[in-house]
Amino acid sequence: MASFRTYLQLCRAPAVFTAMADIFLGFLLVHRTLAPLPEFIALLLASTGLYLAGMVFNDVFDREQDARERPTRPIPSGRVSLRAAVTLGSLLVVGGLACATLAGIRTDASPLTGTFSINPLLVALILTGTIFAYDSYGKRTPLGPVLMGACRFLNVILGASSADPRFVGIWGLPQLWVAAGLGIYIIGVTWFARTEATVSKRSHLIGSTIVADLGLLSLFAWLFNWGGGARPEIVALLLAVIILTINRRLFAAIFDPAPQKVQTAVRTMLMSLIMLDASLIYFKLGPEGVPFAIATALLLIPSILLGRWMSMT
Repeated sequence: MASFRTYLQLCRAPAVFTAMADIFLGFLLVHRTLAPLPEFIALLLASTGLYLAGMVFNDVFDREQDARERPTRPIPSGRVSLRAAVTLGSLLVVGGLACATLAGIRTDASPLTGTFSINPLLVALILTGTIFAYDSYGKRTPLGPVLMGACRFLNVILGASSADPRFVGIWGLPQLWVAAGLGIYIIGVTWFARTEATVSKRSHLIGSTIVADLGLLSLFAWLFNWGGGARPEIVALLLAVIILTINRRLFAAIFDPAPQKVQTAVRTMLMSLIMLDASLIYFKLGPEGVPFAIATALLLIPSILLGRWMSMT
């Protein structure tokens, strides 16, 4: 029987905290607090389940390629059977969709009455379809990075999905702008990581760096075109530090495109998502949002600790 650690490796557990940070961001872009808390927790669990499922099915569909390029991964090494992986991934999908359904249930002042919003479930279903489109075939095509960027975009929207009873209402500002910026950033990250197991082409690394930076710059534009509770100059400085940290790793990989340098850059880009989300939460809510921004930033701790125990890519 596979160990618990092996299953965590299969799920790329260190990276799931970036998906959680997106839910904090999406929810707080349309709320002032994490209330109603049951709704927020349900969205958090929905995102977690779908993200982990996506990682599992990524390895299910990649098992033959991994047998050649990454034979130590759980499935090609035989530590996790194909049947066990498919079962785990399916349970995570079902659990994620069930939690999205629960997030749409709202109880008013009377415990005997309530309302139901289909929005979280619809967004979760679209996200699930996008995940499978990427895992099964899309990642092997030029559309692969776009599909992954769409997954990140939809994850932020999932966090905001219960705020408006109308389905069309959840695609408004500010969540649409922020989700799009992060989605473009992830397009660049995914493109950058496409050949991380081998020596990457510099032209691809340069192109993906430009795309990732365009996504980050769009977040800068949001700061100065949308009113927030904090001064945009302060948050712009925070974002500048994050962007410089990211680009330092990117340029190191461009000058030396060896797998280790590229993989280090990818890890930095992924983990920086948590701090990006925390910074944007602070901008939206201002001083009253500091506790929520700190709570989001603290997701770095389990991500870093697990990252020392297993790979997040």
